[in-house]
Amino acid sequence: MADLQATLDSIYADIQPRIGEGKVADYIPELAKVDPKQFGMAIVTVDGKVYRVGDADTAFSIQSISKVFMLTLALGKVGEGLWKRVGREPSGSAFNSIVQLEHESGIPRNPFINAGAIAVSDVVMAGHAPREAIGELLRFVRYLADDESITIDDKVARSETQTGYRNFALANFMRAYRKLDHPVDHVLGVYFHQCALSMSCEQLARAGLFLAARGSNPTTGHSVVSPKRARRINALMLTCGHYDGSGDFAYHVGLPGKSGVGGGIFAVAPGIASIAVWSPGLNKVGNSQLGAAALEMLAARTGWSVFGD
Repeated sequence: MADLQATLDSIYADIQPRIGEGKVADYIPELAKVDPKQFGMAIVTVDGKVYRVGDADTAFSIQSISKVFMLTLALGKVGEGLWKRVGREPSGSAFNSIVQLEHESGIPRNPFINAGAIAVSDVVMAGHAPREAIGELLRFVRYLADDESITIDDKVARSETQTGYRNFALANFMRAYRKLDHPVDHVLGVYFHQCALSMSCEQLARAGLFLAARGSNPTTGHSVVSPKRARRINALMLTCGHYDGSGDFAYHVGLPGKSGVGGGIFAVAPGIASIAVWSPGLNKVGNSQLGAAALEMLAARTGWSVFGD
């Protein structure tokens, strides 16, 4: 581990000439304003050491990466019963596709596409007003990262609410199939606010460390989930965490991970470290172009791929 900082520095040097590549998520007006010429990366090892490079302390909109934390909360509430509401298979379709949902009677293919995450938000809401469910997520993420300064960017949440017609369609579709228990606008209020969580690479890597450490946070000693549940969340991230680019990410990087259209990618090297990388420019399937490239370099230089070095 001693030369991890040197490895990060060498990746940053190799990425530097390419900073600004890709296209920001311009269909969400607030994200369209983000300067694409940014790149940050942070690694937190299971023994609590932190390595960072570039804009690792700049907060960004984590978007769909929040689905990992909401999934963890939902599994805590209803356990394996969650899988009656949402599947566990890769989608092979765009993250906001409605076609599959109709074909499968309103049951989303997995918890990481938009429809699946909306169903998960509905589960987390059980017995709560939308504001309480959002507060529960924020408390949970602050607890995981041991950082009270993490916030939700209200401008981003508002921007998504005003332009999220496709998500309204998905939610109404599931409601028509009686797959949502709460009013559509309440569920989407929670969903849009969770996507607007604002975190830096370092905060994100700290928050996800429990998934690298068999379900416990090694820096605080707190048990978050069982080792079995951590393993299963990692399995879902490996197979479904990058929309219809999940197979490609597994092929090139070989780590469980979850991307977001804010340009962040969270990844896990089980038993070793959690990693967060951020660069706002996206590739054509909605994943950070330079984030994926940097993680591929990291896996190659460290031998951390779950498939062997």
